[in-house]
Amino acid sequence: MSVHLQIAEQVTNHRRAQKEFLALDEKREAAIDRVVEDAKKGLHISLNEVNAITKEMNQIAQDFYFPPRKEVTTDMVREYINKSK
Repeated sequence: MSVHLQIAEQVTNHRRAQKEFLALDEKREAAIDRVVEDAKKGLHISLNEVNAITKEMNQIAQDFYFPPRKEVTTDMVREYINKSK
């Protein structure tokens, strides 16, 4: 019976991590949108929030074998803005 409990616990932990990962992904996308909007307005941009979320996501990804996310750079933001014109 303990094997079944261990498996159930692993599944529960995986589902919890998946929900947390997806919530962080939404939060990261919103932060990226804010950075892009600031960049379009010519304001100074900071990627600290985006990359802090990315780091948290990648820790979960490493622990649960989810796909990792790349850290966002200012060059990536500029490239995205140029492509969207």
